[in-house]
Amino acid sequence: MLKQEQIKLTLEKLYEMYPSAECELRHTNSFELLISTVLSAQTTDKKVNQVTEKLYQEFKTPQDFVTLKQEELEGKIKEIGLYKSKAKHILSLCKVLIEKFNSTVPGTMEELIILDGVGRKTANVVLSNAFNIPAFAVDTHVFRVANRIGLSNGKDVTVVENQLMKKVPKELWIISHHTLIFHGRRICKARKPLCQECGVNNLCEFYNKSLLNKI
Repeated sequence: MLKQEQIKLTLEKLYEMYPSAECELRHTNSFELLISTVLSAQTTDKKVNQVTEKLYQEFKTPQDFVTLKQEELEGKIKEIGLYKSKAKHILSLCKVLIEKFNSTVPGTMEELIILDGVGRKTANVVLSNAFNIPAFAVDTHVFRVANRIGLSNGKDVTVVENQLMKKVPKELWIISHHTLIFHGRRICKARKPLCQECGVNNLCEFYNKSLLNKI
């Protein structure tokens, strides 16, 4: 892993590269963000936004969603991967929101993760973006970029989340999450990362190891 001063320099450079980094799931409230985040698993934000643009015009509350049969909701989100299981999760979590939380999205990790289809990553996205509560959501992009650069060296998302929370100041968790996602989508791609175009390649462990292997 990079030393603390190197991590600080890396993040500062990434902030400069992506000054407008933010959540790219379109939403107008915490409920829409929750549903969109559940839908986004193994699916691009772009595809989710295309589907929810129509979905949220007709279905705006948990009560609206529970009027649907699972097959009906499946038909409305079938362009999204894993749409059958996601439809099941959404209808289940909407029922819990109605029965236990007065149709309001809860604002704690403990309450969010009892909802069907909601794990730590989804909960952290909701906490940070809907409630501005410091959280470090680790999705596939954050996991890949953090491990490649050397901000972390965890084998699973929980370890990486804990490492990042220790290495990055709490007040920077939210912006760091968005910035690492932007970098992963634009430069540090899963296949064929654009290392030559990367503004932090001089600090990146992955890039420097690649150079050594070519010697």
